Amino acid sequence: MPGAGAPPPGYGRQEPPRGPDGYGGPTYQQHPGFFDAGPSEHDDYFDEEPPTRKRRFGGCLAVLVALAVVLGGFYVAGDRAIDYVKDQLAPPADYPGPGTDPVSFEVHQGDSVAAVGRNLKEAGVVESVDAFIDAANEKGLSVQVGFYPLKKKMASKDVVEILANPENIDTINVTITEGSRAKAIYKVLAEKTKKKPAEFKKAAEDTEAIGLPDYAKGNVEGYLFPATYAFPPDATPTEMLAMMVDRWEQALGDNDIEARAKQLKCGDGKACTPEQIMTVASLVEAEGRGDDMAKIARVIYNRVENPGTAGQAGFLQIDATVNYALGKSGSTELGGVDVQTVDSPYNTYTNKGLPPGPIGAPGDHAIQAALNPAEGDWYYYVTVNLKTGETKFAKNYDQFLKFKAEYKNYCETESKSC
Repeated sequence: MPGAGAPPPGYGRQEPPRGPDGYGGPTYQQHPGFFDAGPSEHDDYFDEEPPTRKRRFGGCLAVLVALAVVLGGFYVAGDRAIDYVKDQLAPPADYPGPGTDPVSFEVHQGDSVAAVGRNLKEAGVVESVDAFIDAANEKGLSVQVGFYPLKKKMASKDVVEILANPENIDTINVTITEGSRAKAIYKVLAEKTKKKPAEFKKAAEDTEAIGLPDYAKGNVEGYLFPATYAFPPDATPTEMLAMMVDRWEQALGDNDIEARAKQLKCGDGKACTPEQIMTVASLVEAEGRGDDMAKIARVIYNRVENPGTAGQAGFLQIDATVNYALGKSGSTELGGVDVQTVDSPYNTYTNKGLPPGPIGAPGDHAIQAALNPAEGDWYYYVTVNLKTGETKFAKNYDQFLKFKAEYKNYCETESKSC
């Protein structure tokens, strides 16, 4: 580039001729047409119109569009914020009522108000959980377990009114006690439902429909879990038995029966099966109570695993099994029955080892005792006081005879129930 002060294009630097006085004129020769002669009258530069400047609308338009977008964004965001505030201030969605199709709705044991609300919404009874919770809190709802006659698309306040009144419970409540046998369970269910025991017995034969495990070998005994049930008013015998087996499966999982069974021995050094655990639990349920259950379980395992030890030959000799074979209830002494004449695989006086299956429905405590037997080398036990249930455990036959004499004395002096 030229340096500062350099002459513009069109000018040439040259040495001018010197005159007589020694001044040679200007150092730079100037353009003659611009300074000497001046502009001509028709100089094109002056005749031309100055160029017209074009207006640049493109840039302004982009700015306007961007501004519109920003303002639009503020509008949308503001509009959404207003909607959000409205949603927060507005009451939760709720059906106006009075409802459409009938629904038999169940409140389960341990359900919270929120859980009830979720189940109601899922069943199509209420439109929103929040509306139900608001109505329940306003009423101070305290709901009992059972089935309630409701409808789809009900107003939440109407639902709360029905749930708040126990008289609206529409269920068949049945309590099955621990140790109950299938035959007795059928009778209780028949009395509560106005059906016949034979209907429940027939339902029990459909083992697939009621969910009986394969290792039960088609025998429902021991798998109708003892508990209090709230059956729907329209439940069939099959559905009722299925609910009871399902409750047993819950106990199966809670106690990890299948895994724990492999850690116990049920004869010949072989691991127990789940069915054998249920059998042991049913014997424990029939023979023991409280803390004694785990000790009785230990006696059973010791006998089946160590025949010939401590004066015993591997026979369990449990009276409750003979009573089961005879179709009699109770687990007390057999009285005048000659056990040698009772021809049944359940006769543990004539058959070694465990009986072929459970003899009743064991509860949680008996199942836990069967899975967690106490540590000890007992081979005998005798209940020496039928009123208190006091039971003593013997490690050998002589000690057993001593406890048996104590029981005999109790029967002779203090009780007429022996």
